[in-house]
Amino acid sequence: MATEDVNEALTAAEVPVTEAENQPHKLERKWSFWFDNQSKPKQGADWGANLRKAYTFDTVEDFWGLHETIFKPSKLTGNAEIHLFKAGVEPKWEDPECANGGKWTWAVTTDRKKALDKGWLETLMALIGEQFDEADEICGVVASYRPSSKQDKLSLWTRTKSNEAVLTGIGKKWKEILDVTDKIAFTNHDDSRRSRFTV
Repeated sequence: MATEDVNEALTAAEVPVTEAENQPHKLERKWSFWFDNQSKPKQGADWGANLRKAYTFDTVEDFWGLHETIFKPSKLTGNAEIHLFKAGVEPKWEDPECANGGKWTWAVTTDRKKALDKGWLETLMALIGEQFDEADEICGVVASYRPSSKQDKLSLWTRTKSNEAVLTGIGKKWKEILDVTDKIAFTNHDDSRRSRFTV
């Protein structure tokens, strides 16, 4: 068989790539990454003065490109936070979507850098992959890196603080996603010093 015939046979055998296979994989909704560097707060500045939106995305490909390059909590400077919230929702208690809600918090105390990054990634994939039955009740997630203290934190923010059945469902699902035996606690935004309940 001549070389031209071999090349022709190989070309004919190739499966054509359809236009749909080249399209990005759209997510159910848009998400935004935010950063807040609290390591050098300006005296008298309001909370959130350093909060900055970094990037909004709505495809799987954009998410993976971002996560692999810069969005790992353990790489933040001390006392910084990284947030992933639904597009249009600011990671502030005052935002209308968050104002009547609260947060589930997991304190990361063992193998901190590795556990924080793993818990963050698992949570992000669960959020953008719509793994929570109560996805509409979730605003976003915050990773707090605190190298000078004894713990880092992940906090999953919710729109509600009063629907205990919904909150318990979110908490149990998140604990399953994190694959931890530690207790996670829910607190209201308006009384964040006291946990209401744990799972």
